[in-house]
Amino acid sequence: MTTPPLKLIILARDQGPRVQGAWTELSDFLDQQEGVDVVAVAVTEDLQDVPPEADLVVVLGGDGAILRACRQLASTQRPILGVNLGHLGFLADLSVEEFRQNLPAIRDREYRVTQHLMFECHHVTSDGNTERITGLNEVALSAGASLTMLDIRLEIDGEEVTTFSGDGVIISSPVGSTAHSLSAGGPILRQDLQAFVVTPLNPHTLNNRPLVDRADRRYTLTMDEVPEGVTLVVDGQIRRPFAEGDAIHVVQSQQSFQLARIPGHSYYSALRNKLGWSGQVRGRGR
Repeated sequence: MTTPPLKLIILARDQGPRVQGAWTELSDFLDQQEGVDVVAVAVTEDLQDVPPEADLVVVLGGDGAILRACRQLASTQRPILGVNLGHLGFLADLSVEEFRQNLPAIRDREYRVTQHLMFECHHVTSDGNTERITGLNEVALSAGASLTMLDIRLEIDGEEVTTFSGDGVIISSPVGSTAHSLSAGGPILRQDLQAFVVTPLNPHTLNNRPLVDRADRRYTLTMDEVPEGVTLVVDGQIRRPFAEGDAIHVVQSQQSFQLARIPGHSYYSALRNKLGWSGQVRGRGR
């Protein structure tokens, strides 16, 4: 039985020379490959329609490009394979050369797809309007330009948990646990867990620590007094002013992020490579 051609969507929206140069190189390369069809390309503008027959979305860039791709795909999520042209790249962990070398295996569907938690952030303003934003990494409520200590109340499923006093609060998915939350002292979660991490930003009391709870619960952030400049940030890319009387609700999305990895590439191999974990245990006295 003949294997049908692998149908690819290519997203290369970053206009920087590294991404555009890589796309020029890969475009010529893919044109010469048998058993591979590029059914859609987004280079200068976002993809308007997702071809229903697409098997795989190849994203050129870094993890930020993958976050953008997730929002762009919305309810038409497809497995995403990231080609890293950024910095750390916990999600986009293939180099251009590795992509070229492994294309025969990718064409033969020798990759695995894992499902990962996405979230919906509902920003309810004081006038009763609600903006719903779907994301993958995290929701952050930050002091921003206010440069003032904030008192942020956390409720889970309507039950008051605590009030964080500090520079802000992050609610992170497992995928986002290696992003802003990690730099704020939050734990690293395995990416396929169904949980959220709540991490305070520079808390002013020592008893405020990161909290991990189930993903099927409703997380609410409110403030009694909101200085000017406080900002809601979703995935480091979407920013909204947060005002007095506003509320943020974070819930699990019905959509899942689908991450494709080729053999030899895994979550822990990415952690070892990106965080410099040698995995070597030294005995005492050495």
